Amino acid sequence: NVYKDIVIITTMDSCSSIIAGCITFGILGNLAFKTGAADVASVVKGGAGLAFISYPDAIAKFEFIPQAFAVLFFLMLFVLGIGSTVGMGSCIVRVIRDRWVRAPNWALALSLAVLGFSVSIVYMTPGGQFVLNLVDFYGVSFTALILAIGELLAVGWVYGVKRFCADIEFMIGLKTGIYWRICWGLITPGLMLAVLIYTLIDLKPLTYKNVDYPHIAHVFGWCLSAIGLLQIPGWALYSICKQSKSAGLLNKLKAAAASANTWGPLEQTMHEEYANQRRKFELQAKQRTNLQKAYDNLFG
Repeated sequence: NVYKDIVIITTMDSCSSIIAGCITFGILGNLAFKTGAADVASVVKGGAGLAFISYPDAIAKFEFIPQAFAVLFFLMLFVLGIGSTVGMGSCIVRVIRDRWVRAPNWALALSLAVLGFSVSIVYMTPGGQFVLNLVDFYGVSFTALILAIGELLAVGWVYGVKRFCADIEFMIGLKTGIYWRICWGLITPGLMLAVLIYTLIDLKPLTYKNVDYPHIAHVFGWCLSAIGLLQIPGWALYSICKQSKSAGLLNKLKAAAASANTWGPLEQTMHEEYANQRRKFELQAKQRTNLQKAYDNLFG
């Protein structure tokens, strides 16, 4: 039963983000007061300089053991970096093991670490910050938002909140509350869409230390964004093309959006039990109108 673990981890993560935000703007406000700046945004710019220049400068002005706070600050950065790396690396290793290679975890983790280290060497060069800023702008910001929104819509609207909640109940034996259903179906996709729209409206030409990037850098950046953004429509088109050629387009779309017959628990007895539950679910769905199905898809 991972429900309690998930609630605790996500709550702690949200609280730590709020605390970090309060500390961040407290330090920036102090720097603005010391320098006489009227606008906090004019004190420092975002990026690596904020963490490695502005914050240490503010911590050095502490009257109470600034050395200890400096050590704690950089230790926090190290732990956050390791935590993020382990989380993302574990996802990649798990996908590779499940889909393609049945290699030991340590071998895949070592290969991924060597690959990541080799690619990241470019960030240690004299122009590394220039490249890092470019990759962060095109490969992370709005690209990650679009992929996250696509994932939410795929689970909440295509697969359906009701079906997703039924799977959760089958696995851990707990019914999902209305709060989570509304969040998955409407609130979270809506908020992320609002953030994406604001990001696109507020988008400004990329610069580094008030120097414009060359045209070739923007071409590389958009190619980097395309690699991520084309994953959803590309694999969707691939799934549609795999369907029977004699079927119509609408039937191909329905077949591509439907879960595979192998979807479910790996253990045979549990898979049969899950398949029976799915058949009952589909039988109930056939008795519902399209409007009722849409309501079930969003709110379960």
